[in-house]
Amino acid sequence: MVAVKPTDMVPSAGIKFFGAGTAACIADLITFPLDTAKVRLQIQGESQKVEGSSVVKYRGVFGTIKTMVRTEGARSLYNGLVAGLQRQMSFASVRIGLYDSMKQFYTRGTESAGIVTRLMAGCTTGAMAVAFAQPTDVVKVRFQAQVRVADGERRYNSTLDAYKTIARDEGVRGLWRGCMPNITRNAIVNCAELVTYDMIKELILKYDLMTDNLPCHFTAAFGAGFCTTVVASPVDVVKTRFMNSGNGQYASAINCALTMLRNEGPAAFYKGFMPSFLRLGSWNIVMFVTYEQIKRGMTRAQQYWESPF
Repeated sequence: MVAVKPTDMVPSAGIKFFGAGTAACIADLITFPLDTAKVRLQIQGESQKVEGSSVVKYRGVFGTIKTMVRTEGARSLYNGLVAGLQRQMSFASVRIGLYDSMKQFYTRGTESAGIVTRLMAGCTTGAMAVAFAQPTDVVKVRFQAQVRVADGERRYNSTLDAYKTIARDEGVRGLWRGCMPNITRNAIVNCAELVTYDMIKELILKYDLMTDNLPCHFTAAFGAGFCTTVVASPVDVVKTRFMNSGNGQYASAINCALTMLRNEGPAAFYKGFMPSFLRLGSWNIVMFVTYEQIKRGMTRAQQYWESPF
């Protein structure tokens, strides 16, 4: 092999922090319609009960997208995009960008990190991210869930209006609605996503199945996306329902889960599974592949800047 291998270059914490946020925003731009379809499917049973209708409006991920484009216009697929990008820049930067630093913290700087250490690192960065990025998630879900009616009336007119309206009508606590189920969800998602990606990539490299390049990153990201969807879907549905609920609709996230179970049965916890998998799978692939390339590119640029000759 010649010169310095990309795997020998260790990116700084700052590069990982910025790279994770940027890669997550790029992934969101590409996969956002799938996320919006997922939210609509997840709240569908709830909407039917409130409106007293048994008609199923959305059927499947592509059927949902088609219905939304026909009835609300193509722009409806990107409802809440601004809040979504705000969320990813603040949220992914912490939960993904600080994951390796947290692993080092728990292992006290040693190279070897076991499964327990990785799980602890994933839970910690996931909880930290939710602590200050929750308002952006609430606004994103509210925007994705709102349906534009014939006269153009909307629940919120803009991202800023949503923040102000929620704070005014529901108090500042309204911006942190569903914080606990979101912490639970993101602890699970972070562990399933990052730990699975970490371990699959490590095994691929350990047994020389692939080199540390795009095919390896693609395979590890796809596996991480599938595992994450299976594990996190029930909590994700409860989180979406609770965050989209009005004042007093549910006493707590647990009450929301029990209400769903009682009214719609266990299958309700896997509503929107296909769009969740399509979204998480494609999101993971785009995010991790982009993240690895950003890390590599920025590290090379930093090395060249520090030692141009």
